[in-house]
Amino acid sequence: MADPKPLPFQPGSLQGISEKAMLIHHDKLYAGYVKKTGEIGEKLIELRKSGNYEGNATYSELRALKSEETFATNGVYLHEWYFDVLGGDGATEKAPELTKALIEKWGSLVDGIKYFSACGMAARGWSVLCWDIKDQCLRHYNADAHNQGGIWGCVPIITLDCYEHAYFLDYGSDKKAYIEDFWKNLDWTKVEEFYLKASQFKL
Repeated sequence: MADPKPLPFQPGSLQGISEKAMLIHHDKLYAGYVKKTGEIGEKLIELRKSGNYEGNATYSELRALKSEETFATNGVYLHEWYFDVLGGDGATEKAPELTKALIEKWGSLVDGIKYFSACGMAARGWSVLCWDIKDQCLRHYNADAHNQGGIWGCVPIITLDCYEHAYFLDYGSDKKAYIEDFWKNLDWTKVEEFYLKASQFKL
């Protein structure tokens, strides 16, 4: 696993989300997942080379490492997708193709954002708009943990961190206000780029 990626925006430039909260989120939490992903990878290599491993489905060192490998790695990837779409001005006109697809999917852009926001309120971990490369359409999924709720074959387009650590320092328990500010900070140029790349991929 590579080193933590830097934030693609100035941490004090967001509406509502403070520099302190963002630096804790990025420099401590996200960086911790990057570190643990590397450590787990090293332990798996050592275990495999030793030949002293057991594939027991009730409990074994191999099972534990493989389970936490997905938790830590998804913790890295989901945070990177979340950070990547922040730092914008919320201008939806910068994503003409994605907004067109959202309108086709949910009837209007307002309804699409309303539904995503409601899903975010319902999520304990992550709320993700993604492109299904199997069915070739937009999907929306929630995940209560990094390695739960996601669907293989779906590529994230807009990723919202719904864990309390993402908003509690600035918003307390007002998760709704945090999600409202998320849309104000969304970089629609970036999500358009993600959408165009993902929607071109076919199996």
